[in-house]
Amino acid sequence: MTDSDTFDIEALNALRLLGPDPADWVAERPGLDHNVTIVGGGQTGTAFAFALRRAGIGKVTIIDAAADENGAGIWLTRARMNKLRTPKNLVGPELGLPALSFQAWYEARHGAEAYAAIDRIPRTAWAAYLKWYRTFLGIEIRYGTRLARVEPADGAFRLHLESKGEPRIETTRKIIFGNGILGSGGAFIPEVLAKGLPRSLLAHTSDPIDFSALKGKDVAVVGGAASAFDAAATALEAGAASVRLFSRRETLASVPILRVRGYPGAYDNYAYLPDAIRWHQAIRYRQAGSTPPPDSIERVLRFANFHLHLGAPWTEAHVRDGRAETTIKGETFAFDYVIAGTGYFSDPNVRPELADFAEDILLWRDFYTPPADEQDAYLGAHPYLGFGHEYLEKEPGTAPFLKNIHVFNPSGFVSFGLPIGDVPSLKRDVPGVVARISRDLFLDDLPAHERRITGTVPPDFEDSLYAGAVHGDRQKVAAD
Repeated sequence: MTDSDTFDIEALNALRLLGPDPADWVAERPGLDHNVTIVGGGQTGTAFAFALRRAGIGKVTIIDAAADENGAGIWLTRARMNKLRTPKNLVGPELGLPALSFQAWYEARHGAEAYAAIDRIPRTAWAAYLKWYRTFLGIEIRYGTRLARVEPADGAFRLHLESKGEPRIETTRKIIFGNGILGSGGAFIPEVLAKGLPRSLLAHTSDPIDFSALKGKDVAVVGGAASAFDAAATALEAGAASVRLFSRRETLASVPILRVRGYPGAYDNYAYLPDAIRWHQAIRYRQAGSTPPPDSIERVLRFANFHLHLGAPWTEAHVRDGRAETTIKGETFAFDYVIAGTGYFSDPNVRPELADFAEDILLWRDFYTPPADEQDAYLGAHPYLGFGHEYLEKEPGTAPFLKNIHVFNPSGFVSFGLPIGDVPSLKRDVPGVVARISRDLFLDDLPAHERRITGTVPPDFEDSLYAGAVHGDRQKVAAD
């Protein structure tokens, strides 16, 4: 028996000691396919599935547009870092159960000394752990299933799906969007690149990129955050002839603003902060910039054919002789390929699945007016979410169904102060969202539950069980 086999047995025993999963207590509604539909089968979707199961909420389904498990989430697709960017000891999808943690899984396979020796979690090890987590807990994901449209209908939703190329419609009471950073809006490509270059010469870091095709090529990477450095490193490691990284900042962002919020007081209570404070914290992050980890920078510095350009925004781009050409600070450069590591934007109005009601969703710009020196259209387009990560109505009473859509992707950043969907958000927010879903489902069916909790209960025993021990006339008591 291997150490991993022993670990699986120990994990099974931990679940046994936790007790069996509660029975599904949600009142049956004829004609409804699901109580909860989770959109996205990555780390967020699987964590929610387990948490909902432990809350006794049944009829939960997970859909993912990826063809199979290797395409779901980011870890084996567009994530190109060698290590996760978060500390290795954060609580993740195990949600407080040590036997299901990454550390327990890793130590069973590599030993405690090996875990102690890593500073952060290797990306491929994290992907393998998530696969084990899914398999061990028996979490089923319907791959090849894309959500095309959400249609509010009779106190529920009609989901217009494309399942393996075939259209179908299913109904659900609740939706959780655990669909990652692209699900919050889209990839941001600066206009100068989008208009000046064809997609044959241009990709965003969120795109599937064939880096092997860049061998011997001159590559430009635009952006100065982690994903830009990871793309540059991957191109260099694939044999690119040269890679130039262009950052609009005069120096690379090096101050991790979010780190000071990590203590329990701020972390646990962030959503209760006044709007002005939450907005100001988001502005501070925007001004400081997203910091690439030092090892991502060191990864490109190993190559003599890497060049860093600071204070070098692209102001023009065009095609000449089949190559992308630009002039920066009076110097002209030509490239075989350009990769935009320029981040993402959040805006429910651009999501096709939300088209039926996107204009009814309350955004930060609708609810909060920042001071003149803190105006920011990018942050203003983020949804203003409720405490259960639910959408709120722009005009009260016009779209009450919005409270049944829970958003667990990075569009919750301004409201909750973290990149929602990343590992740090799981410990705090998954239990909170599940508690809100549980409350809503219970109160929405209150008449049925009131009948259930006030129903007739048979006695566990008859009076005769204790009659002989009653003080007084025992014969009379027995006769009675």
